[in-house]
Amino acid sequence: MNSGALFRPATREDSRKIAELFGIASGGVAEYVWGTLAPQYPGLTPLEIGARRYAGEEGAFSYKNCTVAELGGEAIGMLHAFPMEEEPEGTDEPMDPVLEPYARLEVPGSYYVSGMAVFPEHRGEGLGTRMLEVAKEQARHRACRQVSLLVFERNEGAVELYRRYGFAVIDRAPVVPHEVIRYTGGVLLMTAAAE
Repeated sequence: MNSGALFRPATREDSRKIAELFGIASGGVAEYVWGTLAPQYPGLTPLEIGARRYAGEEGAFSYKNCTVAELGGEAIGMLHAFPMEEEPEGTDEPMDPVLEPYARLEVPGSYYVSGMAVFPEHRGEGLGTRMLEVAKEQARHRACRQVSLLVFERNEGAVELYRRYGFAVIDRAPVVPHEVIRYTGGVLLMTAAAE
């Protein structure tokens, strides 16, 4: 199946759609993070905070690290990925217990797919596979030998897609329950060769 979507680098104008799609991809983790940032963004909803973050030029969570799938001039999907830094120096700051499992499951030096999503009405058209191809191409361009990602084990469709595309589980951690996180059970760290 082919939707005819084109893939292009995201622009600042895509920031709201990117935040919506990242919210879908994260299973509630993005909403949790954006909610913790509310004191820095008075009066904004979590989605507006996410959009504001993606509109920025700097940092990992910028539109500059996103690729958009577009159909008929509309963003229908997005890939958010960037090179995972080598191990940073330790910090004395305590880690948020809800976010600790995700922070622990990292592969330094890999090309990290932080989020990948398609709006529901465009699923089943092969866009997920095309996004993984784009991620591997970007990884090679950045001289990263591996692509890594996190996925909830109960998101069985996504886990199966990644397995079909050569990803294997290398680690896991339990999800810390929270009212905005839509999954329970475990979160899986999966990797594949960039080839």
